[in-house]
Amino acid sequence: MHAFHVTRARALLQNAELVSDEAAVQAAVTRVADNLNQRFDRPDCTEFPLVLGVMGGAVVFIGQLLTQLRFALEFDYIHVTRYGDDDQGGKVIWKVIPRANVAGRVVIVLDDILDEGETLAEVKQRLLDMGAAEVVVAVFADKAIGKAKPITADIVGLSLPNKFVVGFGMDVYGYWRNLPAIWALRPEDLKSAGSASAEAVTVAVAAASR
Repeated sequence: MHAFHVTRARALLQNAELVSDEAAVQAAVTRVADNLNQRFDRPDCTEFPLVLGVMGGAVVFIGQLLTQLRFALEFDYIHVTRYGDDDQGGKVIWKVIPRANVAGRVVIVLDDILDEGETLAEVKQRLLDMGAAEVVVAVFADKAIGKAKPITADIVGLSLPNKFVVGFGMDVYGYWRNLPAIWALRPEDLKSAGSASAEAVTVAVAAASR
């Protein structure tokens, strides 16, 4: 089964298009850091923000961004999952809520990508309902999906085309979060990989029942 995953992962990336190289990715992280430092790294700033990372795609972005922030902060993470029909919005389930008290705090939410925006919009509203004084949303990337979103990020590292992208924390079937650059996958390769996955599951179930 391990060989199947290796083969499928390599096949998905074989015809991928480079969207943002490593230099552009690093520049995007620095762009977000500079924006946050401009506000919070000032002699007259007395705010002690709570930084919340959205698990798990944002882990690479967060790890590199935190080392560039020059102000005092408290770090925690949240984990939310959306269940249901994506076209109908689904329902956001909080797997991990903030452990620190957010009431009266400036909260900085860090995420890897602003796609449809439904989940981030609900995260922001939930934090405001919990008493946050302000919620600042900073994302590594904003995907241009061609329609209005329910939330606008306050800080954006870079813009991405409306394609299925992987790398720098973003994955496909759990693969390629570790890539230092951003790649766009072809729809036909995604379809082929999905068919291969279904076939592999069928074979595995048949083998287990013997």
